[in-house]
Amino acid sequence: MNAPASPKSLAQDESALERWSREYAQQIGDERPVTNRSGIVIKPLYSPADLRSGSYETDLGFPGQAPYTRGIYATMHRGRTWTQRQLIGLGTPESYNERLRDILGQGATAVSLIPCNSVFRGYDMDEVDAELLGTCGVVVNTTEHMQRCLEGVDLARVSCAMNDPSPFTLLAFMLSAARRRGVDWRSITGTSNQSDFLSHFVANHMFFRIALPGARTILTDHIAWCKQHVPRWNPLSVVGQHMQQAGATPAQAMAFALGSAIQYAEDCVDAGMEIDEVLPRFTFFFDISVSFFEEVAKFRAGRRLWARIARDRLGAKDPRSWRFKFHGQTSGVDLTRQQPLNNIARVTAQAIAGIFGGLQSLHTDAYDEVLSCPSQFGARIAVATQNILREEAHLTDVIDPLGGSYYVERLTDEMEQHIVAIMAEVDAQGGMYKAVESGFVQQRIGESARRFQQGVDSGEQVIVGVNAYQVDEDADARPTNPKPDAATIDIHRERFAQFKRDRSNDGVRAALDALARAANGEGGNIFGRVVDAADADCTHGEICARLRRELGFGQPLAMV
Repeated sequence: MNAPASPKSLAQDESALERWSREYAQQIGDERPVTNRSGIVIKPLYSPADLRSGSYETDLGFPGQAPYTRGIYATMHRGRTWTQRQLIGLGTPESYNERLRDILGQGATAVSLIPCNSVFRGYDMDEVDAELLGTCGVVVNTTEHMQRCLEGVDLARVSCAMNDPSPFTLLAFMLSAARRRGVDWRSITGTSNQSDFLSHFVANHMFFRIALPGARTILTDHIAWCKQHVPRWNPLSVVGQHMQQAGATPAQAMAFALGSAIQYAEDCVDAGMEIDEVLPRFTFFFDISVSFFEEVAKFRAGRRLWARIARDRLGAKDPRSWRFKFHGQTSGVDLTRQQPLNNIARVTAQAIAGIFGGLQSLHTDAYDEVLSCPSQFGARIAVATQNILREEAHLTDVIDPLGGSYYVERLTDEMEQHIVAIMAEVDAQGGMYKAVESGFVQQRIGESARRFQQGVDSGEQVIVGVNAYQVDEDADARPTNPKPDAATIDIHRERFAQFKRDRSNDGVRAALDALARAANGEGGNIFGRVVDAADADCTHGEICARLRRELGFGQPLAMV
């Protein structure tokens, strides 16, 4: 039996390469260049000649070791699979708790709370039209509401993600509820999942409640306070997701997220914190688009880059600071209202890309999320998708299974080059804060969004069921999730009004005045005062309103 040719001999066999190139050209005919969403030209075939020169240890290494291309832990998913999170936000605290228990029973392993849009905007339920309440998330305005949301959840054992922009009232309510239960804050784990104010300023305007300088101060105080009082909590989640969903390419989303992380790290150091005390609690949150190999390469390149940035640029010496811990969510913007059941296939492909990219936790969108708040039926399918990929498809058997692929390694290198080039542009603007403040980042994202939409409009970018493979369908037959029961919302509002009548108004005023002093640099840590306000039965809207009065109302740039 003849021995197989070595990679080296294949690369040097020009006659074989020439023969293949000629046959390919004859069979393919005229071919337009193929590019991915980040603008990288994709060749039809990759070989050892496409790998950059360098040793295995330098470019790839082993999981849990520098340069971390293949994963941040030695065992990765073979030793401990990703945390299964399912975003849930539904009506009243009682409705949320019922759905949460069902999802945990289906296999989810962590809590992720999505509040009502009124909460995201910084208002209480008695400040908005009742018809809007609970349609996109749960209405949580007080510590008592949070207690009902998390009834039956062991806060000392179950990790919680609070989708909670500055000033982080949801975490304050959770900590106050934990104190009332007698739970030691040092045992609480989870993430302030919407703490990245720069991403909100750029791409998620509804979340941006407080003027840019004030939001910066609050986040730094939040990180410092959590480091001292809730040491296992991750106070910062750097969000690339918002920017990618707004139209950033995968390479841009990674570059802007890394630029934001650098900015936040430098802000912490400027505030007197040690770099190795804060970086181990930095986490990242990314969109996973349906561009499969591009997403895998994005995560592998980002992990390698962050290790280098943390060590060489930020001066971190603790290997835990070099770990690129990230949560992935399948991309809602890839889902279509047309033929919505096709979204199950899209979500599955996205989830596999995230898993092969080495994520630490995963949310899979429900197929009907594009239509409304996900139904219980749709949410169960989304959770089951993760269970099937882990248990039946055996995706956890091998660490970094695409590592060594000529295509994936070349694409990882090219993604890294693109990311570094974009980060250099941000640095030239004076860093991420100034680049966002000036609108530079927003302009770049807008240009990318426009290019992608032009591709869809022209048919060059095929979207199944939208601009190709269309079928006649009855829009009325699409699945819908009914709005929260109006009577239930009315009861929730009445209980809230009674709560406000029964509490100590003197205690509320004193807590809000203390919060105002902290906001003006006269009374300690701002987030510490937010927690005190939650303990004093201040409401979400009252806390946000007082900080807006002292620090200014959030007004993101509107780019045209």
